[in-house]
Amino acid sequence: QGQLVESGGGSVQAGGSLRLSCAASADAYSSYCLGWFRQAPGKEREGVAAIWTGGGTTYYADSVKGRFTISRDNAGSTLYLQMDSLKPEDTAMYYCAADPPPWRGCTSQRDFSYWGQGTQVTVS
Repeated sequence: QGQLVESGGGSVQAGGSLRLSCAASADAYSSYCLGWFRQAPGKEREGVAAIWTGGGTTYYADSVKGRFTISRDNAGSTLYLQMDSLKPEDTAMYYCAADPPPWRGCTSQRDFSYWGQGTQVTVS
């Protein structure tokens, strides 16, 4: 029940910034751990970042640490990914996902039960 919908993707020059959003259609997502994944052509889907309920605990892939920031609104049902200092290697489809309580880990792909449709990010 409920859906996740990503937005904010686009094309930018290397070194530029984008902010992705993921809107949840159900208030229940406020209690879920939420994360971002990405998948480039010919590559497997990989975890980018995750944030727990309340925003006090976060996870970042080594490849994006110091450049990306994950956050969620006070209600906890909207997820954001601020992407700075973008590199061509960041080009991918970006997906938001939800890991419901009691949470399986909120890090690997198999931990997440619900997925959005994706938004394209292209860096040149």
